[in-house]
Amino acid sequence: MKHAGAPALDALEPVLAQIRALEGLKEKSRGAFYRKSKGFLHFHEDPAGFFADLKKGDDFVRLPVNNRIEIAALLREAKKALVD
Repeated sequence: MKHAGAPALDALEPVLAQIRALEGLKEKSRGAFYRKSKGFLHFHEDPAGFFADLKKGDDFVRLPVNNRIEIAALLREAKKALVD
């Protein structure tokens, strides 16, 4: 599964805007978010759709982000991970 390229990130722009609004994250390159100096969230594209890798604890978990329900779940999980 490859990292999301420019066309995929264009499609994900509404999601990226919501993530940019979260406190404590820095977008070092488009679609790659860091918390302090560590990777926190980035995106992949695949024939099956778009996915986000979100840092939870010491590991990344992969979440689909292809519809409103999945995007809401990503945002909910990202907010939880930021307070942990």
